Amino acid sequence: MTDTAGTSTAALAPTSEIANPSHLEYPAFLVNAPFSLSAEVPNNVWMEELAEDDREINRSRAMVQFLEVFSVLSAGALVYVLPTPRTTGLQDLVYVANLGIVPTHLPNVRDVIISNFTSEPRRGETQVGVDFFRQMGYEPKVSPFKFEGEADLKHLHDNVYIGGYGQRSQREAYEWMEREYDMRVVKVEMADPHLYHLDCSVFPITEHATLVHTAAYSKSDLAEMEKHTEVIDVPEAAAYSGICNSVRSGKTIVNSSCLADLKAGTDAYQEEKAKLDTLERIAGQQGFEVVLVNIDEYFKSGALLSCMVMHLNRFSYGLALM
Repeated sequence: MTDTAGTSTAALAPTSEIANPSHLEYPAFLVNAPFSLSAEVPNNVWMEELAEDDREINRSRAMVQFLEVFSVLSAGALVYVLPTPRTTGLQDLVYVANLGIVPTHLPNVRDVIISNFTSEPRRGETQVGVDFFRQMGYEPKVSPFKFEGEADLKHLHDNVYIGGYGQRSQREAYEWMEREYDMRVVKVEMADPHLYHLDCSVFPITEHATLVHTAAYSKSDLAEMEKHTEVIDVPEAAAYSGICNSVRSGKTIVNSSCLADLKAGTDAYQEEKAKLDTLERIAGQQGFEVVLVNIDEYFKSGALLSCMVMHLNRFSYGLALM
């Protein structure tokens, strides 16, 4: 018997070895409902390009869109909702991909690396992450260097990761992780302020293939990536529209799209359609189904789908495709 993500329900059989969600043989994610969501303080270029009135959050619409994301993910995964300790001062808590990363390559997964935020409005999230993961039975440790979570650090396979630096995270953070957590981090420099986290331009779709907006990286950085993964190039317009901000759950690729709300024939419509055509083509070649959700209320924060989801394990990436 299988679920909508193509995962065997036998994976839920009781086992004494399950100490936390990272040990499940079933996808597990962390999300946060938008109780504290605000776009009051612009802390990225997308927000700075919007007028203050255009950044006003419609809380009811944001909640409906969050519930759609939750529904899609929970159809094939265990999804935890991070508690919101207060409704002010945590404007970006909903973007849990920046909260930290669980280094799932370790044999007994109890560690979680908590972010040390560059973005000032986000610094209060660090203690929220420490408290939550400690209560979940993990051993949280805050990075001693600037680091903004799995949005800047993508797991490829085994103990190999790609880490983006130069915008929100420091290269030194990855050097520290290599020493502390037996990791090999391919360190790539990011310069485009519109692609201010790594997940805007890099998306590992399988253990062996990764979508990359290659024009955003130097030839030497790309050569290092190609030593560890097949690089599938995606154009700038698709990256800006969020093709790399996808989430894999089982054999499904989830992506955000507001195509249905765009006027046919406009530049925005054509760019979004081109992104989806590219994603459908790549996903089909790899053996995935694509599911779309509309989260345009979160665009006001300069955010896309992957920003809202933190992986607690990497079970999906071990599934056979085709």
